[in-house]
Amino acid sequence: MSYSDKVLKCRECGADFVFTAGEQEFYASRGLMNEPGRCPTCRAARRQRMNNGDYAGDRPSRPQREMHPAVCAECGTSTMVPFLPRNDKPVYCSTCYDRVRARR
Repeated sequence: MSYSDKVLKCRECGADFVFTAGEQEFYASRGLMNEPGRCPTCRAARRQRMNNGDYAGDRPSRPQREMHPAVCAECGTSTMVPFLPRNDKPVYCSTCYDRVRARR
């Protein structure tokens, strides 16, 4: 399939930008059906906002995870886990968890 450059309008800043034939080919190779809605500058700015955790656009920013102290059931190391440990289930540090998971 042959592609040719298209001029699109950014939905964020309203500027025209070129959706090149190479980009179109890349999108098609990844199975992406929709054309980009933002210009490269707005896409980069949005990505930066989302990576910094202060994005408040289509979805709210994710709250900071509450971490809880625990002692690893395998090696006895103190660790922090993103859930409240219960006494009826073992808790592992990340190193031991990887080993325990590989055994299963």
